[in-house]
Amino acid sequence: MTGTWLFVRAFLRRDRWLLLWWSLGIAFLYWSQAISVDGLYETQEEFDRAAASMSSNAGFVAMAGPARALNTVGGQVAWQSAAFGAVMAGLMSMFLVARHTRTEEETGRDELLRAAAVGRLATTVAATFVMVIANAAVGAAVALSLALYPLATADSVALGVGVGLCGAWFGAVALAAAQLTSTSRATYGVTGGVIALAYALRAIGDVGTPALSWLSPIGWYQAMHAFSGLRWWPALLLVAATAVTLVAASVVFQRRDYGAGVIAARPGPPRAAARLHRPAGLAWRLQRGTVLGWLGGMFLGGVGYGTLGEDVDSLLGDSDLAQEMFVQSGGTLVDAFYATMILMLAVIGAGFSISSALRPRAEEEAGRVEALLATGLRRRDWLLGHVAVTVLGSAAMLAVAGLGVGLGYALVTGDQGAVLDYLLPTLSHLPSVLLLAAFARLLSGIEPRAGFGAWLLLLYCLVVLMFGEVLQMPGWLRDLSPFQHQPLLPAEDVAWLPLGLLSLVAVALSAAGQLAFARRDLR
Repeated sequence: MTGTWLFVRAFLRRDRWLLLWWSLGIAFLYWSQAISVDGLYETQEEFDRAAASMSSNAGFVAMAGPARALNTVGGQVAWQSAAFGAVMAGLMSMFLVARHTRTEEETGRDELLRAAAVGRLATTVAATFVMVIANAAVGAAVALSLALYPLATADSVALGVGVGLCGAWFGAVALAAAQLTSTSRATYGVTGGVIALAYALRAIGDVGTPALSWLSPIGWYQAMHAFSGLRWWPALLLVAATAVTLVAASVVFQRRDYGAGVIAARPGPPRAAARLHRPAGLAWRLQRGTVLGWLGGMFLGGVGYGTLGEDVDSLLGDSDLAQEMFVQSGGTLVDAFYATMILMLAVIGAGFSISSALRPRAEEEAGRVEALLATGLRRRDWLLGHVAVTVLGSAAMLAVAGLGVGLGYALVTGDQGAVLDYLLPTLSHLPSVLLLAAFARLLSGIEPRAGFGAWLLLLYCLVVLMFGEVLQMPGWLRDLSPFQHQPLLPAEDVAWLPLGLLSLVAVALSAAGQLAFARRDLR
């Protein structure tokens, strides 16, 4: 393992900003729940009534986890944040491990490093250390944010330790997947599938088959019972599972051929090869895994919101904060709540649109675009193929989210006619979503490294949505978010003028980005 610590320092320097933002983002997920719950209910009786309503809602239990101590701020934080925090930590670990192992090997950079005086295990062990350090930073940030809120210190530490151990186990899974597969995309697919399976086992187990929850590391994390009778022994299961998975990954790593995975890559069917001759077909082939994953996630998110049914009044309470947050546009509390939740889904879904718009930049930086353009393929046609996937994928993503909300609402209330009621309100956010994607396309068209600015704009939109009213942000500052300029359906009536103007701005930004890309040199 000669050179391991040199690589650890190099990887940490390379990932320093990623680690900072992941740690702060996951910690904010927990801390923001404490903030939102603490001021939502005016009396303990109101809090108890809302907790009873949440506990009896199977959709909520499937989405968040077993209901324990929901009439306390700490219990609400653990319930609302633990499962999602574990998933986010798993995604962080997956990206870190794949970035420093399979991606480096796939691009040939790892082979150059191995030509120096370093051990065969150096880069892999260094990537593992960095993954563990990242999860330790996430756990510390979560524990510190909750302890300073302040909540009970021991339980806050337990939530931090648990999310860090969950992330470490998913990172070990990613390391094993990197040995089984021969491409980074396959590594992401296998690890993402394990994360989804862990979440699904936990959801099914919590609703009706408790034994299944014990097959999921997320279930082990929630079994620590933070803020509801803390116990530490389930954390040992996470430690043991992580150690076993790392040992298994190490054994496979030392026995496989360099540059290949245990599972050999296979050529696709002839019909798939024929579709790759068209720019749109190639773009779809490159992005289809991401698109399908987002479609499934947005549908489940919509179903989760829809299963609240008409219990919104009891869940939100009668506090001034609830009225300020949800009844800003007139109408009923139920309509205002679903309008806000649909807007939340749209802002989250904009993450797909931005990542899809930035996918051409990744292809360019990997050097694959230059080889394609050396053939008869025109640069404009190649980029238009990716634009088509972004536009159609974003529309489909919002459509399935709206259908999910309607389906969840119909399952709870028995109103079958409501299945399509939330389709138009969700699709009404398509211009704003595509505007963010067009902004990302413009930035990467001018300078590929500037594409991260679109993520900053998305983060700003999320801050405006969640805290704009509470922080009393000035109107002109909130208007920088495109989501502020469109009606909140179904609480408000359709206003076609702002939707049309947002669409025109999105088209103009997209055209400018494509023109900028056509005029500059490839990296």
